Amino acid sequence: MDLQIAIMKRILRKLINLNIWGGRHTEIKNIQKCLPDHLRGTKEHKKAIKELIKLEFLNTKPSTGEIHVGLNSHKQKEIFEFLEKE
Repeated sequence: MDLQIAIMKRILRKLINLNIWGGRHTEIKNIQKCLPDHLRGTKEHKKAIKELIKLEFLNTKPSTGEIHVGLNSHKQKEIFEFLEKE
């Protein structure tokens, strides 16, 4: 499996487990905590977050100087289908 896709799936699972849908959001910094130390802050990690935003799986919200993200509740079906793929 591609590393970027694995990171994307891990981020989505973390946000689903924390129930960060719709109006709820968290800092991008907090998302890194679900990744192993050697992947935090890497290019792959940043590309994975950008790809999730491009796919509209994540909503962005500028807040207190940091960018906050939450899961797009309108794309819930697509998110779960993405997670079920190999």
